[in-house]
Amino acid sequence: MPIEPETKSWTWVLERPCEACGLDASRVDFRDIPDLVLANADQWADALDFGDPHLRPDDSTWSPLEYAAHVRDVFRRFAARVDLMVTEDNPVFENWDQDATAVTDRYNEQDAATVLHEMHSDATVLAELFRSVPDDALGRSGRRGDGSVFTIETLGQYFIHDPVHHLFDVTGQRFPPSGP
Repeated sequence: MPIEPETKSWTWVLERPCEACGLDASRVDFRDIPDLVLANADQWADALDFGDPHLRPDDSTWSPLEYAAHVRDVFRRFAARVDLMVTEDNPVFENWDQDATAVTDRYNEQDAATVLHEMHSDATVLAELFRSVPDDALGRSGRRGDGSVFTIETLGQYFIHDPVHHLFDVTGQRFPPSGP
């Protein structure tokens, strides 16, 4: 049975905390996002280490591997968006059908070790890109095809909810993660 495509807009995470994962994206300091990206990427190895990462918990939920491949691609997608916002005035982001990508790229058939390696590489690129944004550029804008407008700062806050929430989807661990 195919997974039902996601249709809701998650931009509400900029207005209130996510009751499921615990992250209040509106309170995340932009300068903390690079470290959050890298910490999130580091946690996926453990998230994929509980049994077979290809197994879906039910017919309507992605497998841990599918979530990890999606997060890797989110890192790539948002790096491109931030780069556009830094280099162009008010760009419109290319639409991305994440569900179609999961099917077309056969997320659940990918090698977990390769996905983790690529995720770490892409997380490093994105973290460095976020770090390189000067303070006077945080207000630069960009928009999605659906009309949602972001500044670089709010795009970062909106973005960080995605990998945090998907780690929660797989592990059940709410944000912030508990210490050792």
